[in-house]
Amino acid sequence: MLSVAFNAAPGQDCYDELKREFLDLYEGLMYDSTSPFAGVCAQLASLEAAGLSWGIVTNKAERFALPLAAALQLQARAIIGGDTTPHTKPHPAPLLEAARRLGVAPAQCLYVGDDHRDILAGRAAGMATAVAAWGYLGVGAAHETWGADISLAVPGDLLKALGLA
Repeated sequence: MLSVAFNAAPGQDCYDELKREFLDLYEGLMYDSTSPFAGVCAQLASLEAAGLSWGIVTNKAERFALPLAAALQLQARAIIGGDTTPHTKPHPAPLLEAARRLGVAPAQCLYVGDDHRDILAGRAAGMATAVAAWGYLGVGAAHETWGADISLAVPGDLLKALGLA
């Protein structure tokens, strides 16, 4: 975002100050317009009722991810931020850490994401992958070409894909 807005990149003199200011502003505003997509909370409740564990893996730093998940009342059994491991997605380390914390083998996981890097990370971690086609796919994203195992048009498709609906 800083690159687009200010033509600033890591290593430039102004970058670190702009990044700090941006993140401080974001921290104060992140609750204002953030909410789960319609239908997601019901799907998560259904997963829990079926005895399935779920977690959140985000490139957002824990400083933001943990309080935001709490404010949204997302009771994930594992929340992995962009600074939880030495790597961010598309590296598989954050997903592998989530599986470890959940006590689930990576091969038994389905990683749902709305970015190409999510699918790359899931594949690298040895997980099945699904595209959340209702998510923040980005302008002109051709998610059909990302190589996911499943494409979910709406949150309710997850339960269907898992044979729970």
